[in-house]
Amino acid sequence: MTDRTKQKRIIQIRRKNRARSKIFGTKERPRLAIKRSLSHIYAQVIDDEKGTTIAAASDLKVKSKGSKMEIAREVGKMIAEEAQTKKINKVIFDRGGSKYHGRVKALAEGAREAGLEF
Repeated sequence: MTDRTKQKRIIQIRRKNRARSKIFGTKERPRLAIKRSLSHIYAQVIDDEKGTTIAAASDLKVKSKGSKMEIAREVGKMIAEEAQTKKINKVIFDRGGSKYHGRVKALAEGAREAGLEF
């Protein structure tokens, strides 16, 4: 890693820690955590009290082809459907240090369209 890459990663970790200090998922309202890499996007519904993952989805499970934005929206719909099968309708959104922009926003909108509240 170059110095610039390390610095960008450190800044992202600080943003993530700053957000996570204020966000805590409970059984009634778990945390919807997003992880965005250059190639993929992942989403998990987490109960922080027990430290367990209740539901998970990623673009690796999406069968449709399209742009990364369209795939992120599909992942949002998938995570919402999986959470609703476990009787979870309300979550706390954790963007994981990423800006609420682009694929992260598309995933959130897809989850809202499928009936998840945050």
